[in-house]
Amino acid sequence: MPDTRLIRTFLEPQHNALAERVGDFATREIAIRAEAADDAAARTEARALLRLLGAGGWLKPIFDLDLRACCLTREALGAASPLADAVFALQGLGTTPILLNGSAAQKERWLGPIAEGTVMTAFAMTEPEAGSDVASIATTAQRTKAGYVLDGTKTLISNAGIADLYVVFASTDRAKGHRGISAFLVPKDAPGFRFVGPLVMSAPHPLGEIVFENCTLPAEALLGEEGHGFRIGLGALDRLRPTVAAAACGMAERALAESLSHVKARQQFGKPLAEFQLVQQKLARMATDIAAARLLVYRAAYEKDQGQERITTEAAMAKAFATEMAQRAVDDAVQLIGGRGVLANHPVDRLYRAVRALRIYEGTTEIQQLIIAGELLKGG
Repeated sequence: MPDTRLIRTFLEPQHNALAERVGDFATREIAIRAEAADDAAARTEARALLRLLGAGGWLKPIFDLDLRACCLTREALGAASPLADAVFALQGLGTTPILLNGSAAQKERWLGPIAEGTVMTAFAMTEPEAGSDVASIATTAQRTKAGYVLDGTKTLISNAGIADLYVVFASTDRAKGHRGISAFLVPKDAPGFRFVGPLVMSAPHPLGEIVFENCTLPAEALLGEEGHGFRIGLGALDRLRPTVAAAACGMAERALAESLSHVKARQQFGKPLAEFQLVQQKLARMATDIAAARLLVYRAAYEKDQGQERITTEAAMAKAFATEMAQRAVDDAVQLIGGRGVLANHPVDRLYRAVRALRIYEGTTEIQQLIIAGELLKGG
C-alpha cells in the first residue's frame, strides 16, 4: 500500500485512511488477477476491472475532484496492475471534462453510470498527424441546423472499441487554429462513428483507431462552448498529469519490493546478493529516486486541491521526473533479478513492458521539459 509517512505534510486524515484501504483492495482483489495475455483478453479484462472499481466506489476520488486521492489510488493500482491503473486513469480522463464543463443535462445523463462503472469513457484527441501538436487537429465538426457533423480519424486512443462514451476534439473553425477546436460527447452508437481496429502494444492494453465519417451529432453533444475544446482538453491533461506520475511511483515501488525480496533470498558466490555493494547502490538509488518523485507528485496535487488555478509547472515536473525515474527503477530491478526478470510471467517483466508508455502519453518527457522551461522564461 502507498506509504504516506514521507508525504504526510501534503495529506489530510482522510487521505491516510484511503491509502490504507486502496492498498488493501489492490493487494487482495487486483494483484491476484491473471494478467491479460493479449489484446482481446485486455479488452475483456478492462471492462471487468471497471465494473470492480465502480462497484467498490473506488472511482469516487475522480468525482470528488480530489487530486491527492486520485494519486494515491493510481499509486496503489500501478503497483498491483498496470491495466487496472490504466482503467482508472482513462475513466478519470474521460470524466473530468464533463465534471468541469458539462451541462446539467450532460452530467445527469452520464455521470451516474460512469461512477458505477457501467459506462466506460475514452479521450479522443490524438490523430495520425496531431500528437503533441494538439493545435494541428484535422478532424472537423461542421455545424448544421440539427447539430454537428464530424469527419476525421483519431489514433492511439485508449479504450477504442470498448468505450461507451468518447470525449472527442474537433475543429469547428480551421482558420482560428487552436481557438477553433471544440469538444464533443460522442456515444459509441452515434451514426457515422466507426471503430477501425486495435493497435497492439507490447503490454496488453485496449488501444485502437476510430473514424468519423459524416458522424451526425445533436447540438447538445457539444461540451462547453464552441472554440473552448483546446482549453478543455489541455485543462484535463494538466489537472490529471500528477496522477500519471503517481502511477509511475507505484510501478517503481513494486519494482523495488520485488528487487529487495530477490536480493535477500538469492545466493551467489556464497552469500546473498544483498551483501554486494553494487547491489546496494542500485537499491539506494531506487529508494531515493522514488522518495523524490513522490514529493513532486503530492506537492502538485496538494497545490491543485488547495485551489491553485494552474499547476502547469508542478505537474510537468512531477510527470517528467517520476516517469523517467520509474523507467530506471524497473530497468534496475530487471538487472538485479537477472534471468527471471525477463520471463514473461514475472512481475518486473510486466512492469518493464508497461512503464515505457508513461514517458509518452499525456505529454512526452520532452514536452514536459519545454513546458517547465517556458514557465521559467515567462517569470524572467
